[in-house]
Amino acid sequence: MDPDTVKRSLEGEGKAAFSSNLPDHFFDQFILHGIRIDAVEHGRVLCSFSVPPRLSSSSGGYIHGGVITSLADVVGSAVFYSAGILTSGVSLEISVSFVDVASIGDEIYIEGKLLRAGKSVGVTSVDFVNKKTRKTIAQARHTKYLAASSRL
Repeated sequence: MDPDTVKRSLEGEGKAAFSSNLPDHFFDQFILHGIRIDAVEHGRVLCSFSVPPRLSSSSGGYIHGGVITSLADVVGSAVFYSAGILTSGVSLEISVSFVDVASIGDEIYIEGKLLRAGKSVGVTSVDFVNKKTRKTIAQARHTKYLAASSRL
């Protein structure tokens, strides 16, 4: 496929019009709606949710991998806050290993844990587990820059 065709498909008028009409913070509301915070401890956050149809892939009715990655980002960031690190900056890396599927209606546990918080970089792990089968759906590692506070 030539570069102009790819560019047109990504910058199409329909997509631009669609995204410009979305409400503020649409992405966060779309992904996070229905998430329950079950426990918060120092360096640990436990959440759960039932997979809704809006978060499924177009084929097969399974949770979309991008949703799991987005949740790894959000829950991983929350883990830093639970540990008292309030200056979390940008994500440096998010890696996800997908090992099973979750279908629409499945109840999922999400557990985020602090692995390391250094002076400038921190790392969390985020596990996604099917509540009924106890099978791991995905395991994520989230690395963030920990912004230093200003000395001005």
